[in-house]
Amino acid sequence: MGEYNPTRLDGVFNALGDPTRRAILARLCGRQARVTEIAGEFPISLNSVSKHIRMLERAGLVHRSIQGREHHLSLNAAPMAEAQAWIEKYRSFWEDSLAKLEIYVTSRKGKRK
Repeated sequence: MGEYNPTRLDGVFNALGDPTRRAILARLCGRQARVTEIAGEFPISLNSVSKHIRMLERAGLVHRSIQGREHHLSLNAAPMAEAQAWIEKYRSFWEDSLAKLEIYVTSRKGKRK
């Protein structure tokens, strides 16, 4: 089923598993933002938002650039592409399995008549 880096996939799925981190990524989807801008959009402390951002950085989903005292964040969607490819393999598997099940059930109905 293809070669994937399990550590990288684990990091991406772990990062995407939290609604606050998904909201941060959604916010960064449109444009880069300062950490303080992002933090101001959530009802949690700056320290908590920073922890979420660090997890997104470890997963490779967010890139930080520092300009003086300002930390700018931007989205890096590339790691999600590998996760999407991994999921796609399983989607194909289930579609094939369900198609075979449908053929089997349909053939069994024809034998009952």
